[in-house]
Amino acid sequence: MNLAKLLLAAAVLAPIPSVSLAQQSVNGTVTTIDRPSETIAIDRTQDGTVGASGGGATEQQFKAPQGVLDTVHPGDEVIFSASEIGGNKTITNIGPR
Repeated sequence: MNLAKLLLAAAVLAPIPSVSLAQQSVNGTVTTIDRPSETIAIDRTQDGTVGASGGGATEQQFKAPQGVLDTVHPGDEVIFSASEIGGNKTITNIGPR
């Protein structure tokens, strides 16, 4: 019974990291822009101290409105916010860092 409760709690808490993404601005570098599919790839800069395990950047794909895609270019360092809209991670705000 306790194992079932633990597994249920883990399943409920698993999506929490994507929710936190929507509540804070994140730093990153634009790596690719795909205008036909309206997506943008950003290497998110990891928080933490130098030498922390899992350091470096992680690339993620986001949906983005066409107006957003026209304001940034690969290589731009940005600060952005995103949330899950219609099952897709979507940029809600982006600007230069």
